[in-house]
Parts: sequence; structure tokens; C-alpha cells
Amino acid sequence: MRHRFLGFCLSLLCFTAAACVPHVRNATEGEAERPNIIFILADDLGYGDLGAYGQTRIQTPHLDRLAREGMRFTQFYAGSTVCAPSRSVLMTGLHTGHTRIRGNSRTAALMPDDVTVAEVLKQAGYTTGLIGKWGLGPEGSPGHPNRQGFDYFFGYLDQRHAHNYYPTFLVRNDERVRLANTVPNEDQYGAGVSDNKLEYSHDLFMEEALQFVERNAGGPFFLYLALTLPHANNEARQEGMEVPSYEPYAGKDWPEARKGFAAMVTRMDTGIGRLMEQLRREGIAENTLVFFTSDNGPHAEGGHDPAFFDSNGPLRGIKRDLYEGGIRVPMIAYWPGVTPAGSVSDYVGYFADVLPTLAEAAGAPAPGPLDGISFLPAIKGRPDRQAAHEYLYWEFYEGGGKQAVRSGPWKAVRTPMGSGPIELYHLDRDLGEQNDVSAAHPEVVARMERIMERAHTPSPDWNAGAAGP
Repeated sequence: MRHRFLGFCLSLLCFTAAACVPHVRNATEGEAERPNIIFILADDLGYGDLGAYGQTRIQTPHLDRLAREGMRFTQFYAGSTVCAPSRSVLMTGLHTGHTRIRGNSRTAALMPDDVTVAEVLKQAGYTTGLIGKWGLGPEGSPGHPNRQGFDYFFGYLDQRHAHNYYPTFLVRNDERVRLANTVPNEDQYGAGVSDNKLEYSHDLFMEEALQFVERNAGGPFFLYLALTLPHANNEARQEGMEVPSYEPYAGKDWPEARKGFAAMVTRMDTGIGRLMEQLRREGIAENTLVFFTSDNGPHAEGGHDPAFFDSNGPLRGIKRDLYEGGIRVPMIAYWPGVTPAGSVSDYVGYFADVLPTLAEAAGAPAPGPLDGISFLPAIKGRPDRQAAHEYLYWEFYEGGGKQAVRSGPWKAVRTPMGSGPIELYHLDRDLGEQNDVSAAHPEVVARMERIMERAHTPSPDWNAGAAGP
């Protein structure tokens, strides 16, 4: 782990030195300085769940518009195949072989020496807000968002609490906010199933997001909007696709869980449309960099059938897999006048890249060393100036443990972690990972094994076969 004090002192020296150098802006580039930044994260949304990525049964007009007016990435990956480690990678710029939280756990928390993207942007003068799901530190812990760089927080701290779309409370900063919902047999973290279903958490989050933008329209601000749609309420079992209305799918000849899932995705899309309209109304759309992505691949929980919607598109696997369907996610970037409208990028990147990218966009120094690299050149439509990764790396601790490496067109998957046989796929020729070619390329397998050994740093808190500490 990186020591916060030393890292921030070095960063402060770099930032001070940079401030003494006159900034010369090329006016012809049309690039806004110090943009507001909104990072929208869906929960368990698959690569194929948006119209812009091939979906035909679910309506996502606002996100499709965002893709048309911005940039759609085709080879972007989440930090992990489940929520907490994926979000830890996103916040710290370190992959799952290095980041502190490497699996789902209700007790794991970021520590004071972890440096988050929110801290980097706050140091650069941004007002920082998190609305939605955190999952990186419970109440009273050092991992609480207000102790990890966020000026404002409203939502769920605990990921199991976040299953419940009609909770009895949410958390605003350090205080629990009571809601009108009742939840019989609610556990101590707020998980369960409501019996009156009056206040829907997603709708509350969208209202909070609109208010955050209105309060901070003078900028610069960073809003991390970590939505919970379309995750299932697992405690509701086969009725876990909780949504106030099945519209516009109520009349479909589908099982209720399918109607619920589709309605969740469209409801999320509608809320994002309202948020984009708020940016235009405030006159700040031109100076706001917006991202949309998902924390991992599609789920098969709460009665949802990902095959019906082709949620993983052409990819193999779903949530909890390290095949492409478990980790390759939609990614849209929108920055009017900077991002070429209607463009498509084949940049190969992942959540570890977010921290250095946002730091560069904000003109702030990033802590180091990191596993991520800035993909701001790609966002600006300058692939010739974009650095490339030697490799991307994942490890996942459930079910005996798994590892995966992406290097160029090659993808390696190993189960169990550290000792199992290595499968090898050539993604340019076999996107669906159907043909294991490890026997024909022993030299590539050997290189991938060396990367797995080099990328993994043992942690006393995480052991293969265990979901958490």
C-alpha cells in the first residue's frame, strides 16, 4: 500500500511547481479547462444491455444519445467481476493484485494510506460528491467516503444493504436518514425486503444528483454517481428485480422478472437523461466530462435471465467469471467540443485508468506508482498519442480463486489461482473465448504465467477460496 503522507507531499511539490509554469492553451482545440466530472457507474449492467452496444429489447434512448454525441469504447474492462473490488480498483488506480479490497466483504475498508480519486480531485480544488453505493468501508470506519476524499455522501455504505431498493434508511454523510419504508426481519445493515415499498432509493439518488449539480454549478465539481440499478435484491430471491413500475414493458408477454429488469435499465436511462438536461439547463454541459460504465458483467440473480436479453452480447461468461462477459463493460465518454461526437475507440483499458485520467483532466498530479494509465488522449480523439498497457490483470478470490491477463490480443484465464492450468484465447480471432489455444502457444502461456506471478502481491486479508478477510 502507498503511504498517504509521503505520496501527498510529493504530489504537492509537483503541483506547486506546475502552478508556477504559465499555461498556454491552444484555443483551436476547443477544450474546456478544469472540467466538471461526472462518473456514472451502473451495477451489474452487461456489455450488451444498452442499445448502443446492440441491445434490441430494452429502451435506452438517453444513453444511446450520449454514445452518439460522445465516444463509445469497445474494449474497456471493469476492475473486477464483483462490486467491491471493482470499486476499489476504480477509486485507487491499483488492480486487484495490489488494491486493498480484493473481494466482497462487509468488514473490509479502505485505510488512511489509500489515496482515492476523490482525494486527488479535492486537493485540486474540486467539490466532491458520492451519491449511491459505496461498499468500501462501513459506518465508523476509515473507509467511510467522508474520510476518503468526498465532501458529500448520500446512499448505501454496505453492499448488502444496497440490495434493498426500499430500505428503512440511507446514510447522509455520517447520519442515518430514516425513510418511510418498513422492512420486516431487517438485518443490522438494513438488508431485507420491504412490505410497503414507498420510497425507491434509485429515485432518491437521481433527485440528490440533480440537487448536487445545481448547488455546485459554479464548479469545478466531481460527482461519483454509483447507481444500484439493475442489481437484484438477492434477499427477495426470484422476485428480486424491484422496481416501482414495469413500464414501458408491463404489456409484454414476459415473466415478471424480465419486465422488472428491463424497466430497471430504462428507468436508469431516464434518470440519466434528466441529469444531462440539468447540465444543459445550468449552462455547464460544454464544460462537463461525463462517463458511463458498469462495475462488472451481467448477473443471473433475482429471477433475471441474462440470456433472454443477450446481456453479455458476443462475450462468454457473466458476473463472477473472468471471461470477457464477466469483466468487459460498456464505457461511454462525453465531453462536448473535446470528445469527437459519434466516435468509437478500441483502446484497451480498465478501471485502474480512471484515477490518472481524471487527474490529468483536472490538471492535478496523480499519486504513484499506479497500475493505471491516463486514457485522456483517447477521449480527446488522439489515438496516436495514447499510451498502451503491457497487460491488464485481474484476480478473484471466490471458488478457489481465479486469475486473468489481457496482453495485446491474448487473454489468459487460470483456475485455481496460482496453480491451475492456463487457458489461452486470441480475442481478435475468438472474441467468445471458445477455442483454448494454449497447447499451440506455450511461449505465450509462459509469458502470461510470469505476468500473473509478477502482478500478484500477497495480502494477509485475502486468500483464494475465501470471499473476504
